[in-house]
Amino acid sequence: MTEEIIIAGFGGQGVMLIGRLLAHTAMTRGKHVSWMPAYGPEMRGGTANCSVVISDEPIGSPVVSEPDALIAMNRPSLDKFLPAVKPGGLVVYNSSLIDVAPQRCDLRTVAVRATDIAAELGSVRAANMVALGAYLQASGCIPADAVVDEMRTVLPDLSEYLTAINIEALRRGSELARC
Repeated sequence: MTEEIIIAGFGGQGVMLIGRLLAHTAMTRGKHVSWMPAYGPEMRGGTANCSVVISDEPIGSPVVSEPDALIAMNRPSLDKFLPAVKPGGLVVYNSSLIDVAPQRCDLRTVAVRATDIAAELGSVRAANMVALGAYLQASGCIPADAVVDEMRTVLPDLSEYLTAINIEALRRGSELARC
């Protein structure tokens, strides 16, 4: 099994963080992993994306040109990376900020009101975790509880309050993808 994922959004939306969390969790579960970040000219507000490759075999290259999955946190990211997703691939998108559903019939799509749900939970910054929860459920790549177990390792300085919000955000995203 090899899963290639692109996670994309504006700087400040936590795309690098969920990419790192996903990669770290897969690695602790014995998978081969690569994580490669890419930033636009400015970090906050500029474009940001990362690619994550998770495999049972050694990974030859961290470059992802045709991802199996895309997590898009904003419209420019969806527009940029959607054409590259493999037929039959998965697209999880933040429908709070993306007002048009992907127009490809050869993909599985999951619309998640990530920003709205995160705001309801008390921290709009948890939108990334809502999207990650939806991706984990829809892909079956890694169990969400494994990500929860690694959250404190990857985010050691996060308060208990914010950790609880992030865990709930993962759970809510996962629930949305079950439907």
